Amino acid sequence: MKAIGAILIIISFLNLAQNTQAQAITGIWRGKIKGIPTELKLVKNGDQLVGVVYYYHGKNKVKRYSVKGNFDPRTNSVIWWDELLLEGPSSKKSLLIGPDPEAQMTVADFNCPGSEEMYLDGNSTSRDNKNQQNGIVHLEKTDKTQFPDEWDYVIDNYFTGGNDPQLIDSISQYGLATKIPEEKPLQPLALASTPAQPTATNPPAVAEAAAVAETAGQDVIERKFNSRKNVLQTVIPITAKTIELRFYDNAEVDGDSIALFLNGRMLLKNIRLTDQPYTVKIDVAELAADNELVMVAENLGSIPPNTSFMVAIVGDKRYEARLYANEKSSALIRIVQPKPGE
Repeated sequence: MKAIGAILIIISFLNLAQNTQAQAITGIWRGKIKGIPTELKLVKNGDQLVGVVYYYHGKNKVKRYSVKGNFDPRTNSVIWWDELLLEGPSSKKSLLIGPDPEAQMTVADFNCPGSEEMYLDGNSTSRDNKNQQNGIVHLEKTDKTQFPDEWDYVIDNYFTGGNDPQLIDSISQYGLATKIPEEKPLQPLALASTPAQPTATNPPAVAEAAAVAETAGQDVIERKFNSRKNVLQTVIPITAKTIELRFYDNAEVDGDSIALFLNGRMLLKNIRLTDQPYTVKIDVAELAADNELVMVAENLGSIPPNTSFMVAIVGDKRYEARLYANEKSSALIRIVQPKPGE
C-alpha cells in the first residue's frame, strides 16, 4: 500500500509540474527573432497557444501579427507561427489566405533555469517555406509590455478568470465566421482512384484510354500544385506513432474537391468534401523531421474559396484548423518533430 501511495504522489507531482509549466508559457516574451526586436504575447488555451507578436524598429515602425501555436509540457517544446498581419504595410485580412514572405514560424525550447528566469530558445523559418532559414530565436519572459493591447487583461488575470476559453476565443477571432461540423462515425478510408484494368467487358483499348485520362487528370492537378503558392494554415507536432487527419467541408456542402500532396508527392486526389469525415492516416515512421502536407483545390465548389475543416488526432491530442485554398494559393500544413528539451 505504501508503494502505491508513493507512486500516486509521484504521478500527482509530475502532473502538477506539467500544469505549472503549461501555465508559465502564458505571458509576455521579449528579445529578437531574425535579428529583429520582438515582443511576443502567448496565451495557453486548451492544447493550443494563441496571441500576438510585434516586430519593431522603434514604436513608429511596427508589424503586428496574430499568432497560433502549441506547447508540449512533456518535452518543453513550443511551436508558433505568424497567422494574420494585423498592423503594418498591406495589413489586410486577405493575407490570411495569401502568401506573406515576412511571416515566420518558430520551433523553440521552453527553458526555466531559475524561478524568475524563463526563456524561449530555438530557430525561425519562413512560415510558408521551411527551407528559408531566418536564424536564431532568443526571447526572455518579462512582466511589462511595450505595446498595450487587448491581450494584457487576459495575461494579467490569467489565474483569476482571464483563462476563460470563451474570453480567449473572442479576442483571438477576427471575423472568421465558420461552421464547425459535428463529429460523425468514421467512414472507410476512400483511396485515390486507380487506372482501369482490362476485363472481358473492358477491352485493352478502353483500359488504355482510361489510363490516358487518369494521367491527364493527374497532370492537371500537379500543375495546380506547382503553380500555386503554399500558405501555412496550421502546424501539427509529431508526438505519436500515427497521425489521423479528418477532412470536412467547412461550411455548406457545395461540391468542393481537393488533392493532398506530402513532401511534394501526390498522396490522394479527387477527395470530395462533405459533412462526413474523409480520413487519412499517416505513419510517422515514414516522415522526416519537418514535413509539408499541401491541400490543393481541384475546384472551388459553388461557393468559393475552397474551405475545409480539418481535425488531426495525434495520440491523446486533438488539433483543429480551417483550411483555405483558391486558384492562387494552396493550404499548407507543416508536420514537425518538436525540438527535444535540453
